[in-house]
Amino acid sequence: MTPPKTTEEAIAYVRDSGVKHVKLAVVDVDGVMRGKYVSASKFISAAEKGLAFCDVVLGWDSNDQLYDNVEITGWHSGYQDADLRVLPDSMRHIPFEENTPLFLCEFAGKWEEVCPRGALRRVLSQAEEMGYDVSAAAEFEFFVFDETPDSVREKNYRDLKNITPGFFGYSMLRSTVHSDFYHELLQLGLDMDFEIEGLHTETGPGVLEAALAVDGALAAADKAAMFKTFVKALAQRRGWMASFMAKWSPDWPGQSGHLHMSLARKDGSSVFHDPDKPDSMSDEMRWFIGGQQKLMPELLAMVACTVNSYTRLIPGFWAPTDASWGVENRTCALRAIPGSPKSQRVEYRIAAADINPYVALAASIGSGLWGIRNKVEPSEAVVGSSYDMTFPPELQLPRTLMEAAERLKASDPARELFGDAFVNHYAATREWEEREFRKAITDWEMARYFEII
Repeated sequence: MTPPKTTEEAIAYVRDSGVKHVKLAVVDVDGVMRGKYVSASKFISAAEKGLAFCDVVLGWDSNDQLYDNVEITGWHSGYQDADLRVLPDSMRHIPFEENTPLFLCEFAGKWEEVCPRGALRRVLSQAEEMGYDVSAAAEFEFFVFDETPDSVREKNYRDLKNITPGFFGYSMLRSTVHSDFYHELLQLGLDMDFEIEGLHTETGPGVLEAALAVDGALAAADKAAMFKTFVKALAQRRGWMASFMAKWSPDWPGQSGHLHMSLARKDGSSVFHDPDKPDSMSDEMRWFIGGQQKLMPELLAMVACTVNSYTRLIPGFWAPTDASWGVENRTCALRAIPGSPKSQRVEYRIAAADINPYVALAASIGSGLWGIRNKVEPSEAVVGSSYDMTFPPELQLPRTLMEAAERLKASDPARELFGDAFVNHYAATREWEEREFRKAITDWEMARYFEII
């Protein structure tokens, strides 16, 4: 069915359809979808008057450990209720839950300032003021394992069994043998409105790549968040697990989460396409790339958002290592893709599968808009391998999450684009993440130092 467009339509659907319960979800700072079931009557009340979740959802990490360095919530505030608004046009039905309706929510009130979805919405409001509509799409690589949440813990995350061995990128054999899973996933995308445009094996054991269909940027972020959550749910219902870590093994390439984006004017014409320019790149497209390139080192924490993200950014593994750009060049952080007025776009290749889609799109689109406003010229496009080039210091990327968080805090353009409250909160959560990592003793340290040092 067509999703409701208004609160009144959503209420009427729930009241008249006879459903007894509704699922509500909100995405936290790490991109984890949190939620709960509510009765139909509770949903109607929430849609009319607003809803509240404990604001600890914005005050803990992906392991439910409480931040000790944020202002919006904490022991000092008593972990209050945070206001949420239900998004009526986000309704989906969950096919393996007897078509239970699912609605996304977003934080409201003072909590809206640090809401990931709110950050993207504010960036898109800036695009609207500039006369632009933004389209976007995500593509994700993810490894699938013949494991369960219990088995991976029993194995201490070692010697994990992938669903298939070997490399086998674009394998017809692998996708045919496991066609039931592929078709279940493709159908789930149709049923839950995250249509998968392409699905194939990638290079590595049990790794798949899915390209989601293009949509308006806010809807594209919703679909990316839904996709990541329900791929994991679908796999676990089969006794498997799907992982979106940036890099789970030193033996295989990392897992990308590339973002494609383009701008259109209100009359539908392409902002990026100019047939009279080299590679059909308009001035605005060039400036958009210029802004993305210049701000990438400052905003990297919003894209490479975990400690693990930085293990992917090494030469020779299909991931960029500097704020580089090129035309149809997959060794670069930014790939300009020439084409028709409809298809001309930028691919933001620095992003891994571990992204929070809202935050990463806010960073990538916001920096591009900043580039247009300031007419920022990019460096000369890379021809050949960017791995063979040495880039100036201002285009070199932070090498750790802590360094990236510090760069974000110090960024005036970030504060202009996303607001002080968001920058302060988000940077603090990334600093916390690195501090948590520093508590760990790794296998590498044990093997290297235990006996000999």
